[in-house]
Amino acid sequence: MTETYERIEKRARTGARIRKIVTYALLVLWGIIVLFPFYWMILTSLKSYSAYNSEYVPKLYTLSPTIQNYIDAFTTVPLARYFLNTLLFTVVTTALMMVVIIPAAFAFSRLEFRGKNLVFTLFLSLMMIPNELVIITNFVTITDWHLRNTYLGLILPSVTSVFYIYLLKENFEQIPDALYKAAKVDGTSDLKYLVKVMLPICRPTIITITILKVIECWNSYVWPRLITDDEMYFLVSNGIQEIRENGFGRENIPAMMAAVVVISVPLIVLFLIFHKKIMEGVSRGGTKG
Repeated sequence: MTETYERIEKRARTGARIRKIVTYALLVLWGIIVLFPFYWMILTSLKSYSAYNSEYVPKLYTLSPTIQNYIDAFTTVPLARYFLNTLLFTVVTTALMMVVIIPAAFAFSRLEFRGKNLVFTLFLSLMMIPNELVIITNFVTITDWHLRNTYLGLILPSVTSVFYIYLLKENFEQIPDALYKAAKVDGTSDLKYLVKVMLPICRPTIITITILKVIECWNSYVWPRLITDDEMYFLVSNGIQEIRENGFGRENIPAMMAAVVVISVPLIVLFLIFHKKIMEGVSRGGTKG
């Protein structure tokens, strides 16, 4: 009887070990598939123009890496200007959006006023409007205000987000009402309660929203391409197209890849630093109670 139990336990351990090996093997395979485009991008950026074009069959390695493509990325085209434009656009837009959405989320989660639920429902219904219609309306408005080819024209349509207000509101509502009532009894103002109590508690979600907005701004393409035709205001996303057409040329793929690597590095570093906060913030936003 004891031997039978030992066999069953041994088979169970063996089965668990096999499942673990298969799971990790699949995860490694999936990781290779996901990371391969990044590897190929970096590898191509390190190949010279002649070496890249002489490869009839693409090679997964290079014996003569070069950084000339990175030098060309900053000397042949105004990549540094595009980079600084994008940095300014991202920082200002994200800061203004946080100033807008935090009070809005606080009002919907804690303040009581007539028609609050109806207003919030109508607010959420804005998410059902196709982005194309919003872009057309914004383009007409910005054009009528003579804000094309200006930083203000780039920033204004992106300073709020219904989704982020909803996400933050759900987090604020997880904080017990007893804290708010106790703070009001002590004479604490709504602004002080928001800054001293709610924001520290919901810090993971605040960080998540900030990072997601930074990524959104950094990758923004359609609106900047539509509203700017002066390269003084180009962002890195639409600047890449300008690089392809008037900078390196359509055939100089290694130089293009070098520019893409330079542009991608800040977002990759940002994600590696804050990826745990992002996961924590998203999980908090989807949990209530």
